[in-house]
Amino acid sequence: MSNIAQIKRFLIDEFLPDITPDQLADDHDLLSDGVIDSLGVLKLIAWVEDHFTLPVDDTDLDPNNFRSVAAIDAFITERRTTAATAAGVTVGG
Repeated sequence: MSNIAQIKRFLIDEFLPDITPDQLADDHDLLSDGVIDSLGVLKLIAWVEDHFTLPVDDTDLDPNNFRSVAAIDAFITERRTTAATAAGVTVGG
């Protein structure tokens, strides 16, 4: 399952139980539309850390990293690439 699909599944299960993954656009602004509030962002961050085994540092707590499915996916991809580079591993696209 792709990152996008996993992110959508989490968001729908936790915050949008009445829609399907196809109805959630990758660029839908989850914060401005009130889908996720500040507590929801904390829940999302905890899920990202646990599900993708990625630490989310204080410097990562920019709302733009968690504003949409696409932004969350980009954040996860960037963090994986950064972690792999630091470990000397090449990450393919």
